[in-house]
Amino acid sequence: MSTNTGLDYELRKLAFLSPGGYFVGLHIRFASPLISFQTYDQAWLDHYTQQAYALRDPTIAWGFSTVGVARWSEFNIPDVFGILAEAKSYNLVYGVTVSCGPISSRTIASFARADREFTNTELESLEQIVRRLHDITEPPDSLSRSQIEALNCVANGLRHAAAAASLGISESAFKARLNSARQKLLARTTAEALQRAKEYKLL
Repeated sequence: MSTNTGLDYELRKLAFLSPGGYFVGLHIRFASPLISFQTYDQAWLDHYTQQAYALRDPTIAWGFSTVGVARWSEFNIPDVFGILAEAKSYNLVYGVTVSCGPISSRTIASFARADREFTNTELESLEQIVRRLHDITEPPDSLSRSQIEALNCVANGLRHAAAAASLGISESAFKARLNSARQKLLARTTAEALQRAKEYKLL
């Protein structure tokens, strides 16, 4: 099983457990996740962004202050701006937040549903899945020399044939190097792999 396939499998399980949608921010560094996934209703996402709620969201504040899992109704952090109350009008009535990882690379994920509180068993499942996602998306410490060379060729605007020629390898070998770089960086496209390599300071 490839890492991307494993990632997709875990995300499908989250979607099943969280019918109201979810947000997963993996390895948050300098206030921004390295990778994120969300399935909340677009109307709520638009409103959340317009109001700059990320800076005041009690689920984010809880996630940075605590490691573990808790229902929103159990939070001991004040919701001064009434964000969770407002979320209910978008059918995010009952929710759970999971937090794991060191403070320098924290993963925070929230899940919602409209019909009932999440059960203890569901909380355990969500926490386990988020921890697995955190582990399998741990940024690599380095790329191989061949992977770096291939990505740099793309960054310099070379097409596959020209890049392969410049490296003295076949085009299929060049594509294989790009594919291995994408897999290591958990990227679906070469452009995404290049962006992540830059963000991780691997190039």
